[in-house]
Amino acid sequence: MKAYIFPGQGAQHPGMGKELYEQFEGAKALFEEANDILGFNITRLMFDGTEEDLRQTKVTQPAIFLQSVILVSMIDDFRPEMVAGHSLGEFSSLVANKALSFDNGLRLVAQRAHAMQKACEAEPSTMAAIIGMEDQVVEEVCAGIEDIVVPANYNSPGQIVISGSIPGIDRAVEKLSEMGAKRAIKLSVGGAFHSPLMEPARQELEAAIVSTSFDIPVCPVYQNVNAEPTSDPEIIRKNLVAQLTAPVRWTQTVKNMLRDGASSFTEAGPGKVLQGLIKKVNREVPTSSA
Repeated sequence: MKAYIFPGQGAQHPGMGKELYEQFEGAKALFEEANDILGFNITRLMFDGTEEDLRQTKVTQPAIFLQSVILVSMIDDFRPEMVAGHSLGEFSSLVANKALSFDNGLRLVAQRAHAMQKACEAEPSTMAAIIGMEDQVVEEVCAGIEDIVVPANYNSPGQIVISGSIPGIDRAVEKLSEMGAKRAIKLSVGGAFHSPLMEPARQELEAAIVSTSFDIPVCPVYQNVNAEPTSDPEIIRKNLVAQLTAPVRWTQTVKNMLRDGASSFTEAGPGKVLQGLIKKVNREVPTSSA
């Protein structure tokens, strides 16, 4: 079975999407429609902006979403049998497999990005990558710290990103380094994504999702919060809302897709980050870029 996977925040780069815009009239039309929906010229920022321009959450999320969904819309034989997306990428996967329309998906992503950026500005927070520690050890260290700090991304075996208050992350990084983590390093991100500190953003996004139309997708989507497949629009809605404050269970998602018959993974979007993570779960399964 052919699986398509969609990257999240961090995959952006200057010049992203420009070739699609220049080579395909259909892609150009969708990019121009996106400018109108968003109310600002995102194509200018994607094609000619700096890394700093693209690092703004309100730009990053719709930019990655656009490159992903427009890319697969230009594939004549695009027939996914299962899909998954990493954090933001879950929205891309839902548009790609027809659970969400292009315009509704983009509006939700823009609202999500705005809500998350607002939550980050309200309370300074951060994230850190922990390499070379067992999941359970990281979980126990986080649980033992008084400040808010939680596992946020289970990216691959031995690679977890934690999220929380700045004092909490500082203490966790120090403790995990002392315990022998190969790397425990704070990330240059806007805030504590996938943590309780995103609760205001979750509430705001929930209101938007409730008022948005969802359809039955053409194939199952493996969602971040539980790593299990579903085609039920109501479950999809519920999981999308929960995603903002819950961890991304990417390692288990990949394992479950393999369990259910995934024979290859194609990454649709900028970069190859997800392909690298999949190889850490299973070296043998073929991966490629769309």
